[in-house]
Amino acid sequence: MRNTLIGLLAAFALLGCGRQEAPPPPAPASEPAEPDPGAARIAIAPDGVHVQYRVYGAGEPALVFIHGWSCDSNYWREQVPVFQKKYTVVTVDLAGHGGTDASRTRWSIRGFGQDVATALSAVPNKQIILVGHSMGGPVALEAARLLKGRVIGIIGVDTFKSIGAPVPGQAQVNAAIKPFETDFIGTTRTMVTEHLFVKDDHPQLAQKVAYDMSLSSPRVAVPAMRALLEYDFTEPLKDLSVPIVAINSDLGEPLNEVRIRKVLPKFRAVTLPGTGHFLMMEDPQLFNPALEAELATMISPPAS
Repeated sequence: MRNTLIGLLAAFALLGCGRQEAPPPPAPASEPAEPDPGAARIAIAPDGVHVQYRVYGAGEPALVFIHGWSCDSNYWREQVPVFQKKYTVVTVDLAGHGGTDASRTRWSIRGFGQDVATALSAVPNKQIILVGHSMGGPVALEAARLLKGRVIGIIGVDTFKSIGAPVPGQAQVNAAIKPFETDFIGTTRTMVTEHLFVKDDHPQLAQKVAYDMSLSSPRVAVPAMRALLEYDFTEPLKDLSVPIVAINSDLGEPLNEVRIRKVLPKFRAVTLPGTGHFLMMEDPQLFNPALEAELATMISPPAS
């Protein structure tokens, strides 16, 4: 046995020193595998920000969910499982939110719109409907300006209420921002629990949202809020011709459709009674059918 082992080792040694046959040619490179449904994907914005987005389902059009200020794409968790059965669903984390990095020095609604357009540059759908909650509404307008020819409609969720109203002056904006600069965590939690939910409704959700939003980086959140307060709808709306509608709560000041229609003659709003600012999370059984109805109108507009 020992002699046999020595013989084998010697044979291997000779093979190692002798002339070897050429290795077989490498196998042709295979196509990169498609990411799993819902897996995080990354697209790089023009300023180098790594934008995280996720894709679910299939079909036209692509339904793109855009979160609001100090939130992230997880705030659409009650919509993704429902709408991915029929549409391609895309969720995007804006810069400085969720899984997207904060390596940006200037924060603007236009920049957030570029984040959405960056993610969608890697999504092949020819038709897109943008759904934006709160700050995500203006972000959707900016994204639509960059995605002309693909966007067939924009749906705001508890947003667009200030269309047609005068843009606040610098002193007003500074006064609104000051408490967040002084005590970001406390001010954010108070704003959410006392002003963005119907009193005594969904207390656990209100506390969870308040806690999550208060942990946002003030370096991102404060200038983003300033950008939102200073946002002027005038020029963006002149640049768009697609249908724009809103699904809003009845919390707070009523939406002034007469004023808005002076700027957007075909604007339409649906109000869901008894809901707060996060209506898509508070009452998805009410919100999801309302959203589906608006989608159907945009995909198959009524005959004129």
